[in-house]
Amino acid sequence: MKLNTFTDYALRVLMYVALHPERLATIQGIADAYGISASHLTKVVHHLAQTGALESVRGKGGGIRLGRPASEIRLGDVIRQAEGKTPIVECFGPDDACRITPRCKLAGVLKQAFNAMYAVLDGYTLADLIEQPAPLRSLFEIKAL
Repeated sequence: MKLNTFTDYALRVLMYVALHPERLATIQGIADAYGISASHLTKVVHHLAQTGALESVRGKGGGIRLGRPASEIRLGDVIRQAEGKTPIVECFGPDDACRITPRCKLAGVLKQAFNAMYAVLDGYTLADLIEQPAPLRSLFEIKAL
């Protein structure tokens, strides 16, 4: 399975914001840190705010911060929410036109594999990803306040 770009950016945004909870982050700051488009991140940040993973602070000096503790943000939940409900293969969807679905065992194998993948992801939180923040901060040239 390959995560879509939206999901990749969602995880990166959360990691960046979690690395410095002492201040508000900005979309432009995150875009600059990763070398990616701020316009792409705008949708991602909006989505993460809707799910409660991020909190948006408006006004002068505004920005974004985690909406709840990093230890409460499960990676499996973030990925499920970002990936949406698109079926991984046709036979999992409502418009299944595959001729071999009635006798095919592939769907069962894939379902088992995805369940295992999400079981692993559900065992980790955002806090696990930033357990040792200093090496990650140095990659962004973030100085602790």
